[in-house]
Amino acid sequence: MKQYHQFLQNIIDHGTAKSDRTGTGTRSIFGDQMRFDLDDGFPLLTTKKTHFKSIILELLWFIAGETNIQPLVQNGVRIWNEWPYQTYQQSADYQGESMAEFIEKIKTDDAFAKKHGELGPVYGKQWRAFEGREKTVDQLLQVIEDIKLKPASRRLIVNAWNPPLIDQMALPPCHMMFQFYVAGGELSLQMYQRSADAFLGVPFNIASYSALLMMVAQVTNLKAKTFIHTIGDGHIYNDHFDAVKTLLSRDERPLPTLRLNPDVTDIRDFKYEDFTLENYDPHPAIRAKVSV
Repeated sequence: MKQYHQFLQNIIDHGTAKSDRTGTGTRSIFGDQMRFDLDDGFPLLTTKKTHFKSIILELLWFIAGETNIQPLVQNGVRIWNEWPYQTYQQSADYQGESMAEFIEKIKTDDAFAKKHGELGPVYGKQWRAFEGREKTVDQLLQVIEDIKLKPASRRLIVNAWNPPLIDQMALPPCHMMFQFYVAGGELSLQMYQRSADAFLGVPFNIASYSALLMMVAQVTNLKAKTFIHTIGDGHIYNDHFDAVKTLLSRDERPLPTLRLNPDVTDIRDFKYEDFTLENYDPHPAIRAKVSV
């Protein structure tokens, strides 16, 4: 994934030191684009191990319209834990529980999860039930129908940025909109990301949207072609630079292959077992702290 390595190097070479909401500090660039041809393999980073199961389960969680972390933590996915835990620590119910104790309560206590595991109207809500002034729109199913019936349309868009509801979200959408493009029996997808954690987040985002492209291509009888990742503020957090240096020192390995269960014809019917990752041979994982 030379594109991703070049993105990191561009931040190092040309970025500007900036403060940020989390107080960690970053080196940042504005405006970058990576293109991934899926004929070259599935773009899952090989210079550090990336947790494929978490990527797919989070994506299925979005597609299901979920906004509560309970289904994720019940499957060992930790991606969203920090935000509700931080909110819980500020609530009257907080009794000094550790993160592990908080997550165990989310996992096993439905009433507790309903109250303290909710993230607000984040991605899944916007993809599947975007509230307009006069009606609610299932953007994901609508765009799939439009791909089938109106493939030449320039309106094949799903938008997660809903301004009246931003202050109700635990974290406003970072990957905030995506657009499909059909040509010659092939389907491509471009995603715009307003804010991109270059080391921790972007490898997940690349793989997640590439998988989504493959899923939508399958249910619309098209061939998945190109994922285009367009980034607004792309940044490396100040406490990630050693990790980035380690990653960039490693040799790239061949990309893996992702296969989907060909019997699935409805986007809502995919399960984790319908994804088979083959020949993934990454370097070891590199740990880094999430800035909240």
